[in-house]
Amino acid sequence: MSIVKLHRAITQRFLHPNNRAIITTMGAGNIDHCLTMPDEDVALLDKIVGDLPILADLSRADVLLCCQNLNGGLTVIAQAAPHSVAPIYARGELEGTQLDKGKVRVFSIFARLPTSRVVYTLQIRGGMVARQYYPLRNAKGTVVGVLVKDSYWLAYERQKRRARVFQNALDAFIKMVLRGELVDGDTLSPFGEHDGIVYIDTTRTILYMSGVAAGLYRHIGYRDSIIGHRVNELSPSDQELFNLASNQQRCIERQDEQDGITWIRKALPVLRPKSTWLGQFGLGKPRQNSEIQGIFLLVHDATESVQTQREIESKMSLIREVHHRVKNNLQVIASLMRMQARRVSSIEAKEALEESVNRILSVAVVHEYLSQNANGAINLQEVAHRIVLQMHQGLIDPSRNINFTVSGDAIWLPAERATQCALVINELVQNALEHGLEHRDQGNVAVQLSDLGDQVKITVNDNGEGLPTGFDLESSANLGLRIVRSLVERDLRGHFALDSDNGTQAVVVFEKSIMGG
Repeated sequence: MSIVKLHRAITQRFLHPNNRAIITTMGAGNIDHCLTMPDEDVALLDKIVGDLPILADLSRADVLLCCQNLNGGLTVIAQAAPHSVAPIYARGELEGTQLDKGKVRVFSIFARLPTSRVVYTLQIRGGMVARQYYPLRNAKGTVVGVLVKDSYWLAYERQKRRARVFQNALDAFIKMVLRGELVDGDTLSPFGEHDGIVYIDTTRTILYMSGVAAGLYRHIGYRDSIIGHRVNELSPSDQELFNLASNQQRCIERQDEQDGITWIRKALPVLRPKSTWLGQFGLGKPRQNSEIQGIFLLVHDATESVQTQREIESKMSLIREVHHRVKNNLQVIASLMRMQARRVSSIEAKEALEESVNRILSVAVVHEYLSQNANGAINLQEVAHRIVLQMHQGLIDPSRNINFTVSGDAIWLPAERATQCALVINELVQNALEHGLEHRDQGNVAVQLSDLGDQVKITVNDNGEGLPTGFDLESSANLGLRIVRSLVERDLRGHFALDSDNGTQAVVVFEKSIMGG
C-alpha cells in the first residue's frame, strides 16, 4: 500500500465539516519520502487523523501525527491545533516536513519507548515548548507512527498541576485514541478555553471537576463541590449522557436548556485494555478486551452564542424578506413599463422602454437570489442563465431561430458586484441581438464566464454582422455600450473591449476583489 492512498484517505477526513478546518494534511508533492505500509496500518492512521481535533482540544496542545520516512526520521502527515489554548503552529505549517531533522534513525528510538513520560524541551520562535512522543502500534505491536504532543511550557505546567486522576484519565484517553477505539470523535464540535471538564468513573462517582466546570454548575444551583458525589445528583441530561456513552461506548454530544441556560454537553468514553492490547484489529469499535474506565463530560454554556445566532437568523430572515419585496416591486415596475411600451406610437420610445424593462429585470434577478440566500454571495453563472432566459422570452420573436448558451465557471461574487455584472451581461446580450443579429432570422449568442484566479472574465460572442467600419468605442457607442463601459471602468474597475471576428466579441475583465483595479 502506497502512502498516496493514506494521503487520499486523510484528505477525505480533512474535508469533514466538523473538523472546523483545524486538521491539515501534507500535500501530494511531499509524500514520496514516506515508507509504504499495509492497508490495515493506513486505515489505523486514517482513523486517528479524524480524532486529532478533540484530542488536541482536551490535551490543550498541538498534536502531530507522523510516519517513518526513508531516512529513519519522522514526517508529519497531519496536524491539529487546539481551540482550548493558543496554538503553537499555523495551519499547515508542518505538513509534509521532517520532524527532529538532523537526528539519526529517530523512528527506531521511538519504537522502543514504552511510555510517553519523557518530556523534551525545545524552543520555537522564542517560546519554550514541551514535547512528548507517543508510539503508535498496530495490532501486531509494530510501531507504524508516532503521535507528537507539543504545548507551551506554561500550558504544560498547568496541565501537570491538575489532579492526578485527570492526568491518568487523559493518558488513558490518548492511548485509546492511538488504538483506534474512539468512536464518533470526529463528529464532536470543538472544546474551547471556557468549557468545563468533569470526569466520572464506572461507579458513577465524580472524581474530577475543573474550575470552569464548577463555575458553570454554580449557575444552576450547585454551590458546593460535587467531587465525590454521584452523577445521579447532577441533572437528568448529565445522567442520560453518562449512561448512553457508557453503554454504547461512543462519543455523544447534546444541546438542551436548563434554568434558562443553553448547555452543550459532550460525553467521551475512556477505555482501558483488560489485558494485553494485541489481538484482533478492528477500527471504529472497542475491542473485546477493552472496558470502560470512565467518562469525560465536557460542558459548555452556549446561551450567549445561541441567542446571538438566533438574532442573526432573525435579521437574515428580515433581509431576505426585504430582497423578496424589492424583487416584486421591480417586477411590478417592469410590468407597468411594458404596458406603457404597448401604448406608445413612437418606435424609439417603445425600444427605450423595452430596454429599460430588461435592465430592471436583470437587477431583479440578483434580488431574487438574495431573497433565498441573504449572505450576499451570488453565483454569476446562475444569474447569466436567468438573464438570457428572460431575454429569450421577452425580446425574441418565436419565428426567429436565435440560440443562447451560457458556459464556463461557477463564479461567486458579492451582491453589489453581481448586480453590476448582471447589468453588463444584459446590455451585451441585448446589444448582440439588436445590432449583430438585427437583420437575421437565425444566429447564436454565447456568454462565457472564466475564473482567472484573482480576476473574472466575461465574454459575449455573436455570429452576426460584426462591428461597422470605422467603429470607435469612444465616439460610436450606443447607450447600452456606454452603460457597460461606465459599469466596467468606474464600478468594477476593469477593462472592456470590443472586437470583430466572424461576428462581434465583447470582453470584460475585472478583479474579484472590490478594491481591485
